[in-house]
Amino acid sequence: MDYDNLTATSSEPQAAADGFRTSQDSGVRYYSRFSVAQRFLHGFLLSTFLGLAMTGLPLRFSSAPWAMNMARAVGGFGTILFFHLFSAVVLTIAFGIHVANLVYRIVSRKEYGLVWGPSSMVPNLKDIQDFIAQIKWFLFRGPKPKFGRYAYWDKVDYWAVFWGMGIIGLSGYAMWFAPFFTRFIPGSWLNIALLIHGEEAILAVGFIFTIHFFNTHLRPDNFPMDLVIFTGRQSEEELKHRHPEEYRKLVESGQLEKLRVEPPPRWLRNFGWLFGGAAILIGLIFLCLMVVAFVSE
Repeated sequence: MDYDNLTATSSEPQAAADGFRTSQDSGVRYYSRFSVAQRFLHGFLLSTFLGLAMTGLPLRFSSAPWAMNMARAVGGFGTILFFHLFSAVVLTIAFGIHVANLVYRIVSRKEYGLVWGPSSMVPNLKDIQDFIAQIKWFLFRGPKPKFGRYAYWDKVDYWAVFWGMGIIGLSGYAMWFAPFFTRFIPGSWLNIALLIHGEEAILAVGFIFTIHFFNTHLRPDNFPMDLVIFTGRQSEEELKHRHPEEYRKLVESGQLEKLRVEPPPRWLRNFGWLFGGAAILIGLIFLCLMVVAFVSE
């Protein structure tokens, strides 16, 4: 995704800094990108994933000094497990609501563009072409690809959630409700579930706190923070620069002005800076703790 605070007359770093102080973007046009429901969903996913990481890593590396200190601070590993399970339930509910909404929109409202088209998160041939073009651009062998509404890395991030819910979620629930699941599977399979749950969780945490954070916030186009997922709005410069193919189609179809909105208010930007910044900081701290504990095993 994509979203800091460019203005027509400011450099990216300066614009990002200005975005924290004021919402008075004189002369800058803003367009809607994410609905309130989409932003709330992302907020739930972000909060619960952080909760799962902050509680799951101490359980996985329970012999690490920092994990034992954390357990003592909150009343033991039992307390950590309780909040881990609570976060898992909330994440499952949020994920279920998202999937149900997708099915409703596709089946009942016949929004087939969600399955195939420029606004779809389903990978297609253009994503492969964009990936190859991006590699060539990195090697100074071609122009930068013109991305549509979603770049290929956005789709990788999106589908990683489905992979995580399927592999990590099912293995976790199998261990939580062992008496039920062992009616259908051998009890020894729970040992495999424990191994899968722990190792896949490490992979997920590593991916989100490195690849996703970099693609979304830390790459030069977005550094130091991409606010669009918090404000839901994107400046015209951002749209033209990061999604030129989408911008072109919106202009040609006459749909661009229908997306015109007011600039994000100061409080909303400040909330994005504080909430997003705290999430990145917490994520990077636990990433470092995870790496240290992993190499020390």
